[in-house]
Amino acid sequence: MPDLLLELFSEEIPARMQPRAMDDLKKLVTDRLVDAGLVYEGAKAFATPRRLALSVHGIPAKQADIREEKKGPRVGAPEGAVTGFLKSAGLTSIDQAKIEKDPKKGEFYVAVIEKPGRPAIDVIKDIVAATILTFPWPKSMRWGAASAKPGALTWVRPLHSIVATFGPETEEPEIISFGLENFGVTSGNITYGHRFLAPGAIEVRRQDDWMAKLEKAKVIVDPARRREIISTEAKNLAFAQGFELVEDEGLLIEVGGLVEWPVVLMGSFEDSFLAIPPEVIRTTIRNNQKCFVVKQRDGALANKFILVSNMEATDGGKAIVAGNERVIRARLSDAKFFYETDLKTRLEDRLPKFDQIIFHEKLGTQAERIARIEKLAGEIAPLVGADIEKAKRAAKLAKADLLTEVVGEFPELQGLMGKYYALAQGEDPSVAAACEDHYKPAGPGDRVPTDPVSIAVALADKIDTLVGFWAIDEKPTGSKDPYALRRAALGVIRIILSNNLRLNLAELFGMATEGYLDQGKTFVRDFVDKANEGKDDLSGLKASFDAVTGTDLRDFFFDRLKVQLREQGARHDLVDAVLALHNENDLVTIVRRVEALAKFLETDDGKNLLAGYKRAANILRIEEKKDGRSYTGDPDPSLLKEPEEIALAQAMVSIAPEASAAYAREDYAGAMSAMAKLRPAVDAFFDKVTVNVDDQALRTNRLLLLNRIREATGTVADFSKIEG
Repeated sequence: MPDLLLELFSEEIPARMQPRAMDDLKKLVTDRLVDAGLVYEGAKAFATPRRLALSVHGIPAKQADIREEKKGPRVGAPEGAVTGFLKSAGLTSIDQAKIEKDPKKGEFYVAVIEKPGRPAIDVIKDIVAATILTFPWPKSMRWGAASAKPGALTWVRPLHSIVATFGPETEEPEIISFGLENFGVTSGNITYGHRFLAPGAIEVRRQDDWMAKLEKAKVIVDPARRREIISTEAKNLAFAQGFELVEDEGLLIEVGGLVEWPVVLMGSFEDSFLAIPPEVIRTTIRNNQKCFVVKQRDGALANKFILVSNMEATDGGKAIVAGNERVIRARLSDAKFFYETDLKTRLEDRLPKFDQIIFHEKLGTQAERIARIEKLAGEIAPLVGADIEKAKRAAKLAKADLLTEVVGEFPELQGLMGKYYALAQGEDPSVAAACEDHYKPAGPGDRVPTDPVSIAVALADKIDTLVGFWAIDEKPTGSKDPYALRRAALGVIRIILSNNLRLNLAELFGMATEGYLDQGKTFVRDFVDKANEGKDDLSGLKASFDAVTGTDLRDFFFDRLKVQLREQGARHDLVDAVLALHNENDLVTIVRRVEALAKFLETDDGKNLLAGYKRAANILRIEEKKDGRSYTGDPDPSLLKEPEEIALAQAMVSIAPEASAAYAREDYAGAMSAMAKLRPAVDAFFDKVTVNVDDQALRTNRLLLLNRIREATGTVADFSKIEG
């Protein structure tokens, strides 16, 4: 079957846009092919700085013919109905329709519509033209004389030409014309090689031919292969000089999008720059020159860097290396100056400037926020085993590096530079570590703080933010989360679970609330007034604030916890069953209960007890609805008649305390094991005892006995949420 080759040749496409553009081109074209009935065998997209391409294999030569029947009005229907039917079916006379009989509805007209399939090349012409004209670049531009015309073609950079061929492997492919000549762009089978090393025109036919000829013209079209070449040659070059490459996947992807013919070279800089923190050196070289750094065998940074050129220079790259060295030397000189300037001012001496910096118009200044975090960190410290004074000191200094020169130049180094400056001025190592770690974890792949001081400050920072934004009603909505509150909540959850911390969420929210109340924030009063319908009860201000904000925020945390547990493989219904009780604020306890419940339900006792619970719950739900009452309370022992109901009541009496005791000492597996002992009595009860008997007193007593089953299981989880 025929293959399609499409190449869109332009000026340089920004490296950051290339991966998304490849995906978009492939999806837009192949989805439209499938919608048109042209099911293909395979497709692959390519990108270089100057071209975006797609190859689609195994496309049918034409669409399948279509035959369909369109039902029309009854025979003898009004003329208007017949005329409308003819028009919709594409018929010129009712004689072209056939008549069919329906035993109930009588005779009616049926039009047989046959549509021959279009040649694939005609369909592809329309598909690709529409794709080009509506391509979703994040930013695009117009150019040339055609740019002044209405509906001018736009592209990320000026589009020069298009390669578009279609045909089977055994034949000369046809050239597809898209009718874009009015925009100054023509299609054909001509592409161009490397801008400097082989700029001449190249005639191509299909993917293999196109790739091979371009490689001879110093263009590697597959970005994955360019990245592999860069990575391998960079590692080999570093190894040959006695170093190791500091790998950087993000930089590798970016550099792979900057070159068509990667040539790996090594440069150097003065040893004196190694006095700068290694992260500053790496960030300077990475951000400004898109170069990799290397390290010694012992892990220390070396005064070398690896660059990737797009040229095979006649001098072996000496001039290219020298040019990069000059730029890097200048950039490192700036970084060294910034770093040495920062060291002249102590972190605490920078804090007064935060009085003039607004964190949020409703939440106050950065100075106020730092004061709240300091207070909250001191309160959390004893709960996590941290030194109170160290936690407060760390919280006070943690944000100070935001006002330093290095962080002003490289914002991504915030926190890390705080650690370096704290160590340089003689702070305790735990305080310095907390300056860096209080931002963590910043994402799912980021490490979680483990030092108690870092934990206290990280929790205080995130919880203060969450409580504040919740109170001013700046909550995440749908896909919008401008203040990264979901990330903050997940960070709190990961810190607590990873360190097995027994903390009460409600208490933490209450501590954070106190910080806002101490500062007299008016939004707290406004929030409570709104919640209490204008009743300004100052005595109950914090209680009202906690009741409304805390409950809602706790539910938000539980939603984040659900997501995390599901990603770890926990059953969603078991998570819902544990969280449905609404009586727990300890995340570690919740996770343990979910784990215990999952193990229990994997056993036969667990499965059968669940079935017994559901049977009891269903009967109670039906009877309570019919009787208009709830069956709660203890059954009357004197009304227990059958041996099986007596045995069940006795089992409940003996097992309930055992389960409660295990639950109280947080032995959730033991509580489940105790519950499992109910299974024989529950099975026997349903096998031998009729609940809905004529004797109303006996019926009520048996429903109360069923309620005991419902209540007993409800101490561990809401079994009604469990599937199966």
